[in-house]
Amino acid sequence: MNPTHIGVLGGGQLGKMLLQAAANLNLDIHLLDPDPQAPCRALTPQFEVGSLTDEETVYAFGSRMDLITIEIENVNVRALERLEAEGKKVYPEPRVLRLIQDKRLQKQFYAEHNLPTAPFALIDHPSQLIKYTSWLPAYLKLGREGYDGKGVMRLSSPTDYARAFEAPSLIEQAAPVAKELAVIVARNAQGQTACYPAVEMVFDPQYNLVDYLLAPAQIDEATAAAAQALAVTVIEKLAMTGLLAVEMFLTLDGELWVNEVAPRTHNSGHSSIEGNVTSQFEQHLRAILNLPLGSTKTRSLAAMVNLIGAEGYQGTAYYQGLEEVLALEEVYLHLYGKTITKPGRKMGHITLTADSVEALQQKIAFIKKTLRVISQ
Repeated sequence: MNPTHIGVLGGGQLGKMLLQAAANLNLDIHLLDPDPQAPCRALTPQFEVGSLTDEETVYAFGSRMDLITIEIENVNVRALERLEAEGKKVYPEPRVLRLIQDKRLQKQFYAEHNLPTAPFALIDHPSQLIKYTSWLPAYLKLGREGYDGKGVMRLSSPTDYARAFEAPSLIEQAAPVAKELAVIVARNAQGQTACYPAVEMVFDPQYNLVDYLLAPAQIDEATAAAAQALAVTVIEKLAMTGLLAVEMFLTLDGELWVNEVAPRTHNSGHSSIEGNVTSQFEQHLRAILNLPLGSTKTRSLAAMVNLIGAEGYQGTAYYQGLEEVLALEEVYLHLYGKTITKPGRKMGHITLTADSVEALQQKIAFIKKTLRVISQ
């Protein structure tokens, strides 16, 4: 199973779960992250501290590897392009990363390839917003460096223009959303694809993060099949190797629109660890190693609840109500190893399994009422 040395750019919670999957495959994983206390730091001696956006740091790290992959998009693409030109395997491909790092380029790609998406326009300066007042309510999105709900602003009226981003952005008409879905799809270097069933995401309105999700989504069979087909089309149009999370809007008219994509393991795929035959983390490794892709079959109805730092608390994390939650059956705890909590920070997640959606909803309600991430 070559290559032998696999470099991962990023050592956060996604890297931590990737390491856990890699251990089962006996893979030699090295990680680079700027945070000396990143979640992966305590799990392996092959953790290096360094900038992910500095070209020479990324190049030097990657030059010692046989294959380079990511767990975060905000990395230096120029270094990866140099490594690829020298014969290193880099997945996802640097050209894909360059495209996806900029939401403006991403949206233009959808339009050029006839992939359904919300109407949008590129904005170079807030003064241009006045031309799109008829679109309100709408969303303004930073072209680059937005993540986890940051870099997205709702525009309800022209008075919101005063808060607009000064950097290159895009304005997007608000979709008539019935549900927000996500589909995880994998593609290996042979072009084999494997697609997970769509999951249904419910967002925290304050932080614009996923509050919880249901897997599989509660949608009809035709919509479920269409969502998977759309995800496969996107990864094939990108000609990408690796794992891709495709976030979608299901509109009130029953249409599917691509919202955004992430070329890596993703929060929306966490329930796959317990809920599917192959976890998204193992699937990512299979894809970049050009192995046969694993089964995406659903083992059980599942839900995932994000554990987010409570408002008004910052400091050493304390999980209030954790014992009561762990007393429930079919509850699987994943703490990310972050010592410090702050409002809106992802600190972990809980996967739930059950025989019915009603039972899942009861567990979700209990967890949301009982468990809070506060500081000591």
